[in-house]
Amino acid sequence: MRRSLGVALVQHPASSTRGHEELAAQLRELTAAHPAMTLWVYPELHLDSPKPHPPIEDLARDLDSDPALLALGALAKELGIWLVPGSVFECAEDGRVYNTALVFSPDGERVASYRKIFPWRPDETSAVGTSFEVVELPGIGKIGLSICYDIWFPEHTRHLAWGGAELVLNLVQTATSDREQELAIVRGNAIMNQVWIASLNAAAPTGRGRSLVVDPDGAVRASSPDASSEVLTAVVDLGQVAEVREFGTAGVSRPWAQFREGDPAIPLPLYSGSITPSTWEPGSPGVSAPESTETRA
Repeated sequence: MRRSLGVALVQHPASSTRGHEELAAQLRELTAAHPAMTLWVYPELHLDSPKPHPPIEDLARDLDSDPALLALGALAKELGIWLVPGSVFECAEDGRVYNTALVFSPDGERVASYRKIFPWRPDETSAVGTSFEVVELPGIGKIGLSICYDIWFPEHTRHLAWGGAELVLNLVQTATSDREQELAIVRGNAIMNQVWIASLNAAAPTGRGRSLVVDPDGAVRASSPDASSEVLTAVVDLGQVAEVREFGTAGVSRPWAQFREGDPAIPLPLYSGSITPSTWEPGSPGVSAPESTETRA
């Protein structure tokens, strides 16, 4: 069954201020120009990358009381959109600072927050998150959250797909020369897990751009050729996830249907665990994610 979602990726440089006013003014214009787009997404640390960059402790925000974040929730409600305003530095209750992605609903509520699990060491000093996040958009489908370097670790996208994600949002601020490799990694993750992936990088000068949207077959459905500022739009059919998994990638391969009754568990010494056939199948659309991937608002 076709379930279409209009996705707009705002490939722009990081904001020059830490407030929301610049983003709000821009987003009002963009949504008017693209009224069919339901989900609006900004790059990693879009609001929290001022130059020169002070210590992240000086940038950290309380997610429940920061005026800019509260205003972004109100903006999502005003515009009637799902809004992912990138990630911010979160001042957490444990005293640590996390690189945290946020999701606001058309009702203006913050429905999810995801703490980056794989900071880019040694440059990034934020704390390590420990929870994978799959967010349900009622009546639409499920999205998984990923921040930049997370995409380099195959376990990350695999857990999101296992948790029922049909579209993975990879929020990026890559200004280094390895964006070329990231493009291959994004396609590989989409193919191996048979999910949509939208990888949104910042534009120059804070990023190298080249954002892209890849479908569950691994085909690039939309892409930016360079680091220029632009809005990359795509209509994502979330129903294609189930279709590709049923018929196979390119009509051939079905990795999520690999195991048969009676197959043995496969030891994974790296994780002190195993692949167990009885738990291999991912969550399906409309089914709650496993406990380890429950939405954390």
